[in-house]
Amino acid sequence: MKTSYYLLGLCLALSFVACKETPKKASTIKEDIETVQSEYNIPDSWIQKRVASANKRLNATEAGKVLWSAMEAHGGLEKWYANGYFSMHFDYQPLSGKGIRDSYQTIDTWSNKAKHHSISDPENSYGWDGKQAWVVAKDSTSFTYDTQFWALTPLYFSGQPFILDGQGVNLELLPEQEFKGELQKVIKVTYDAGIGSAPDDYYILYINSKTNLVDAFKYIVSYPEYFPNGGHAPEKITVTQDTTTVDGIVLATGFKTYWSKPEAKDGLGEYITNIIVTDISFSPTVEENFFAAPEGAEILND
Repeated sequence: MKTSYYLLGLCLALSFVACKETPKKASTIKEDIETVQSEYNIPDSWIQKRVASANKRLNATEAGKVLWSAMEAHGGLEKWYANGYFSMHFDYQPLSGKGIRDSYQTIDTWSNKAKHHSISDPENSYGWDGKQAWVVAKDSTSFTYDTQFWALTPLYFSGQPFILDGQGVNLELLPEQEFKGELQKVIKVTYDAGIGSAPDDYYILYINSKTNLVDAFKYIVSYPEYFPNGGHAPEKITVTQDTTTVDGIVLATGFKTYWSKPEAKDGLGEYITNIIVTDISFSPTVEENFFAAPEGAEILND
C-alpha cells in the first residue's frame, strides 16, 4: 500500500526506562512520554490553501465530487489537517497468525512522517522521518515484517478518504453497485508514476450513497521490494466494521479484510485479516525531534 498533517497524537515520546518484560497497553505507552514538546506550526493559511486547491481540483470531475463529499462526511479535509498529529493503536491480525503487526503510532499527516512503538516491547520502535526509514530493535525477532513499508501503511487504512487529496492521484467514477445491502458510489484511485513507494497500487472505494462514508475499499500491493520483477499481490477488500468521531473526524475502529472474489456475495472471498484500531487521538504537540532516528538506530534506506 502507499504512503502519503496537522493534528495528531499525543506526546508519544516514551521514557524507555520503565519498559521491561511486561507488555504494555497503548494507553500505558502514552503515559510514558516526555513533556519536552514541539508545537505543530503549520500556519492556518497553508491549510486553507491546500484545502482550497483540493476542493477546486476534486470538484472539477464527477469522481472528484464523490471523493470530496466523502471527505466532508468524514469531518472535512480542513479539520483533518488542523487537528494536529494523529495517533492510534493499530493492531493488524492476519488469521493465519503470520505477519502480525501491533504498534502504537503517531503520524504527521501534513508531511508524511511516522513513528511506531511495539506494543509487546515499546523499546522496539521504527519510523519514517520524511527522508529516512529507521528502526531500533533488540534483535532480529523484534519486527518480523518490513518496517519501512509498514511505517505509513496504516494511514492508508485509517486515513481514508483524506489521504487521497494530493497531486498525482487519478480518479475514475465506476458504476454504482450494492454492497451489504447499501447502494455505493464507486471510485477507482490510481497514481502517476513516481508517486509514493508503489505507484502501481490502486484503490477502489465504496462510498455509501446515503451517508457518504467509506464503507469498504479494494486494493492491491505492488511494493517493489516484494515484487522486484513487477506484478502485485491478489486484490483484497477491506470493510469498515464500526466508526467513532474524534475531534470532529469520523474514523474506523476496526476493519475486516478478505480476498476479493467477484463471483461471491458482495465480492467477499476468504476472510483473512482482522484489524482493531483503538486509542485514537489528535494532538498539537509531539516531543522535539520526535520523528528523527534516535541515536543508535539502524537506517534502512541508505
